[in-house]
Amino acid sequence: MTGATRPGHAGIVDAHHHLWVRARHPQTWIDPVTMAAIDADFEPADLAPPAQAAGVTATVVVQSIASDTETVDLLGVAAEDTLVRGVVGWVDLTADDVTERLGRLQAARGGERLVGIRHLVQSESDPAYLDRPDVRRGIAAVGAAGLVFDLLVRQHQLPMAARLTRDLPEVSFVLDHLGKPALGSPELAEWSRDLRSLAASPNTTAKLSGLVTEVPLPQWTTADLRPAVEDALDVFGPDRLMFGSDWPVCLLASSYQLWVDTLAELLEGQEGADQASVWGETARRVYGLEAS
Repeated sequence: MTGATRPGHAGIVDAHHHLWVRARHPQTWIDPVTMAAIDADFEPADLAPPAQAAGVTATVVVQSIASDTETVDLLGVAAEDTLVRGVVGWVDLTADDVTERLGRLQAARGGERLVGIRHLVQSESDPAYLDRPDVRRGIAAVGAAGLVFDLLVRQHQLPMAARLTRDLPEVSFVLDHLGKPALGSPELAEWSRDLRSLAASPNTTAKLSGLVTEVPLPQWTTADLRPAVEDALDVFGPDRLMFGSDWPVCLLASSYQLWVDTLAELLEGQEGADQASVWGETARRVYGLEAS
């Protein structure tokens, strides 16, 4: 791992990746023309070689469609696969019986590996979706079940996410992909301001993931990503940041190893203990992962 302090015997935790078999769980969001690199099935046997070559010893698989059956299947994978230690699944947050639904997931095979819930908020057209009482009731139920809520939002939704994290201090939140910053755009200044507001909530951490696909250029460089990573380090600190590959989505712009090497370069100025937080310790603490 070029330029980085290895996180010690515990190894690296990849806190964000996906798995899917399209015949069972169609990924209708994948455009076969513009996303040809990921218009395929991705299973644990495909993940293991690049992840283990990069020094990863544990992962968290994250839902990709709004389906509780997908979550059940991912829990089944986690029950068998020694690399996958946690699952961030999906549940209908607005269901009257959301607590019971969470309980059924936790009682399913591999349910002890359920560490969080995520909803595709980035796709919601309601600009106040996370302000809705029914949604907030569901998110509160996620926290009461001992689970983390992953925030998948776009840059313009960060203020709404900040209100949520302030109003539900008893819930642990994780911001995916740093809120999808507008890299290379003047709007990045607005993202930086709104990220700082979100980071003011101590119950919130964030993932250094999904950045390589946010650069509006045919080919990104490390310099394109540096402003976002440095801002995140400034407002969250390394002990509230975690590495995620966003594999296989990252394959649209990068190999697994290239993103690991790039993040290692971006973290070169951090102390060894701080690098260890990003590469694994934050994810283990926040998601309650078993020792890897």
